[in-house]
Amino acid sequence: MKRTSRLAILLSLVCVFVAGFSNFAQAQRIDVGFGVSTTLAPSASSCSGNCLVPESLTGGAYPGVSGDVVFWHNVGIESEVFWRASQGTGYYASQLGVNYRPLFYNFNAVYSPKLASHTYLELVAGIGAMGTHLYQCNGCQIAGGSSLVATSNHFDGDFGGGIKFYPKGGFFIRPEARIYLINNNTNFAGSYATRVGASIGYTFK
Repeated sequence: MKRTSRLAILLSLVCVFVAGFSNFAQAQRIDVGFGVSTTLAPSASSCSGNCLVPESLTGGAYPGVSGDVVFWHNVGIESEVFWRASQGTGYYASQLGVNYRPLFYNFNAVYSPKLASHTYLELVAGIGAMGTHLYQCNGCQIAGGSSLVATSNHFDGDFGGGIKFYPKGGFFIRPEARIYLINNNTNFAGSYATRVGASIGYTFK
């Protein structure tokens, strides 16, 4: 989790660095946020084709961080990372002797026009990857604690959106959703996953 946390902090600061040091344009808005989501994905029973593990990505709490810079006519760039808070078990634990933890990290273009007073639309699309970390688990075929034993990464494309509500000043609440199209997702059933949740954050102008 230390590695994931460092990655999360790095990604959330990318947009701030761009705003501060880029000669491309002066930023109009900078958003930073923290959120919690869950995922919806094909069931384990739908595993077929190049699917190697009948495990679904559905469920679990996914905390995460995000940041964006809107610099030109409501258009900007955004980065985000969300990871499963607890290690998953299921088929991985019972048959392979490991727990799993997926994470999503993506870089997106963002379009964020004002809809009404204190309300902004946010549409995003971009690329990134889904990573899967495998850990030793107690009581499984591999004895041990929570040591990382393997990782894999699969390229993904993502798109989605949210609506930012500003109850006071620069503080916002943002219900949001993302669809991830995952290339060669052999670690789980299905080639896509949907993340739904909400973030809270602050806009700097």
